[in-house]
Amino acid sequence: MTSAETEEKQPTVLEQMGGVSGMLYSSLPVLIFVIINFATKNLMAAIIGSLAAAVVIGVVLAVRKGTVQPAISAVFGVGIAAFIAYKTGEAKGFFLFGIWQSVVYGSAFLLSIILRWPLAGVIWTFLNGRDRSWRSDKATVRDYDIATFVWALVFFARFVVQRWLYDEDQVGWLAVARLGMGYPLMAVALLATVWAVRRADKRLKAAEEAAEAKVAAEAEVNEVLARTADDLLTPDMDELKRSVDADSRDKSRD
Repeated sequence: MTSAETEEKQPTVLEQMGGVSGMLYSSLPVLIFVIINFATKNLMAAIIGSLAAAVVIGVVLAVRKGTVQPAISAVFGVGIAAFIAYKTGEAKGFFLFGIWQSVVYGSAFLLSIILRWPLAGVIWTFLNGRDRSWRSDKATVRDYDIATFVWALVFFARFVVQRWLYDEDQVGWLAVARLGMGYPLMAVALLATVWAVRRADKRLKAAEEAAEAKVAAEAEVNEVLARTADDLLTPDMDELKRSVDADSRDKSRD
């Protein structure tokens, strides 16, 4: 498969984010939690409502994809958030897990740049079944470093803004920040990743073409050398025959 074909089959940014349905599904439990908590002032009702929404979404995803993994993923994050809210007794606790999760993710992306294993490249190649030959090219590693740094900025921006809103007890604005700094900022980071991938693919294609041209040139040189060697080693039979005839005439005269 050529690099061009691979590039054509690369998923769009929206597809990488799960499509429109994926964006809606992930937003519903948060919206339901905030709406119920605001309308009823009952934290337990809000927790139950968000968990119920997560379970329904998980079942829908499981039926559509034919596996229970999406269901588990859909319920897991909401379940932890709901548990923290229940233990703290405060609605804002629902967002605490996501806030600190942003710090962990941002730190991991930043550390991967320092270790020269930029996660933007590692994760992309893993999800798309590609090899890691890009790590041998410094320019490509640099491009993935840039994309990885964008991801780190996204996560740290989420933490700074949402932590401030958490400290200010702004539950409604926490929900707005959670959703507004979710997929929109992820789209920016994914665009940076796609930019790095396309540059890497073009560079790889150019390297492959150069390698193929080198092999073809070496084959042509070898062929010319082989023909030259044959010419040098193979005697000219016509010339040899003329020499023998000349020798024979000289002997007959003698």
